[in-house]
Amino acid sequence: MRKIIAIYLILMLAACSSKKEGNMIVQGNIKGLKKGTLYLQKMKDTLLISVDSVKVFGAGAFKLTDNVESPVIYYLTFDGNTTDKRILFFGNKGTITINDNIEVFGIAPEITGSENQTIFNNFLKINNGFNNQNLEFIKQDFEAKKSQNVNLQEQIRKDYNRMVRRRYLFTTNFALANSDSDVAPYLALTELYNANIKLLDTINKSLTPKVKASDYGKRLDKFIEEIKSKEK
Repeated sequence: MRKIIAIYLILMLAACSSKKEGNMIVQGNIKGLKKGTLYLQKMKDTLLISVDSVKVFGAGAFKLTDNVESPVIYYLTFDGNTTDKRILFFGNKGTITINDNIEVFGIAPEITGSENQTIFNNFLKINNGFNNQNLEFIKQDFEAKKSQNVNLQEQIRKDYNRMVRRRYLFTTNFALANSDSDVAPYLALTELYNANIKLLDTINKSLTPKVKASDYGKRLDKFIEEIKSKEK
């Protein structure tokens, strides 16, 4: 029994080693990382799976690989834990270079080699502003409730709803302007999933044939069809 368990563990470690071959290479350096295990992960159905890993000793240099059929979001994490520090990026065929610092891991990594990532970064620059506004509204609402200021609470609610509409409009326009990128259907699925079906349909119809045939393109089409079938 012990031999079987030992063999199983060896196979598991081998499956998670960075010696595998793939059409995507993720390499780079995490400055200040002296010891640890980096995991390359992605979503499969509704599960987050590790596709490769590498142990780092004494230096932050790393190299990970995977076979990419269609550009999708990947995660670079420590110990497979995406609830802590992580780097999220668009994976694709070719070499992607990620450089970061262990002290601020995941906050502002330098990522090159992914055209989709460049477009996604442009979206994040504006979207981070909306995230900051959202946090400010939460703070204001808490203080208004604490002081039992009903009029202020109502005004905050109205301002918040206007911000949400601006955010939806920005995300929709960004997706339409980048309909030839896998970022467009990804944003529709992650940022606009609860938006009006007509809005989602507009983005879906604007996608180029190549993007419609991609992983996120197919998911968006299926998602829209499921919503429409429930509304019948």
